[in-house]
Amino acid sequence: MDGIINVYKEKGFTSHDVVAKLRGILHIKKIGHTGTLDPDAVGVLPVCIGKGTKLCDMITDTDKTYEAVMLLGISTDTQDISGNVLSKKDVAVDEKTLIETVDSFVGEYKQIPPMYSAIKVNGRKLYQLAREGIEIERSPRDVYIRSIHINDMNLQDGEPSVTMTVSCSKGTYIRTLCNDIGEKLGCGACMKSLSRTRVGRFYIDDSYTINQIAALNLKGELSSIVAPVDSMFDYPRIQINKEYDKMLYNGNLLPLSAGKALDMGLADMVRIYNESGEFIGIYSMDDSGYKPVKIFFAVDAYNDKELRGGV
Repeated sequence: MDGIINVYKEKGFTSHDVVAKLRGILHIKKIGHTGTLDPDAVGVLPVCIGKGTKLCDMITDTDKTYEAVMLLGISTDTQDISGNVLSKKDVAVDEKTLIETVDSFVGEYKQIPPMYSAIKVNGRKLYQLAREGIEIERSPRDVYIRSIHINDMNLQDGEPSVTMTVSCSKGTYIRTLCNDIGEKLGCGACMKSLSRTRVGRFYIDDSYTINQIAALNLKGELSSIVAPVDSMFDYPRIQINKEYDKMLYNGNLLPLSAGKALDMGLADMVRIYNESGEFIGIYSMDDSGYKPVKIFFAVDAYNDKELRGGV
């Protein structure tokens, strides 16, 4: 079983919990998630299994979309509602000022990671230091906010809040974004709730809970929700002739004449398949031939001794 499962992470679970539970359900050791979600957050958590684990970093690097509720007037040490309150202020903000302030964060933005985060410094996670009362200086990191859409705002009652949809680059902390918006408004703010609705091409409407995945596995229908490794790439497909198997499985440069195109169009990168239609990996392509970039095929599935000329 190799590929990616679009998991719906439920509230109360860490991303590590999800991986541990799936490892027990599927009886597969090789499992990895593609980006941490806080325990109180919910939503899309793509989980890679088998050879799909080679995709973890690639999926982590993709853009993400969140729906967040920002609570105005309260600042906490964790930058979300679960933390200790650092300050409470009256909110004297009108809708126009709020919209202009939120919009000012769209584009490139230097964000200081929160102390309550899984970033490691000298081998220790920041949240471990924070729990010990230790705060260290963190360097700002470049993040990119592609868009912020305000879905709803309530500035009238005793708990003024804003619901917004944020599309952003990897490494963006939404609770820090809420905190920074609050600071700019002068009243403070923290994140009340968070739902990740998209990671790259994975959407929340197509995600599955742990219980749903367990039920599908018991019915022998798990493969119906596992996205194949090669489906993560939009590159043209090239099928290599069997006579080039030895070169293919040894990771050699392949001549352009070694295969035939299964799709129309030219590209610098291609998906390579063997004659049986099994996905081998991603190759770069130029006048010299096809050069391996990332191999997903396990040559152990074939007769290594025969393919390697008896060596």
